[in-house]
Amino acid sequence: MSINREKLKRLIDFIHEEDTAEVYDFIGYLNMKRERKAIDQMDLDLFSKDKELIQQVQKSREDRENGRIYGQEQGLKYLQHKIREFESEQNF
Repeated sequence: MSINREKLKRLIDFIHEEDTAEVYDFIGYLNMKRERKAIDQMDLDLFSKDKELIQQVQKSREDRENGRIYGQEQGLKYLQHKIREFESEQNF
């Protein structure tokens, strides 16, 4: 959709004073929305090139498909166990 910018500027000139803040906020929202979309695309591009991240996601999918999922309590116990293992290795 092509909009004549000069016509748009003239329309803005005729906006009632009490509506100007709302128009200003809306223009800010549109700019922020465009920037957020660009950032999301950059993030997606970066993530899609991160081989380690892709492997982690694939492993996670396999774990879920094979029922290797920890509940909150199981996960906490697992992490506590790993911390104890790590700490005992540090004592050597």
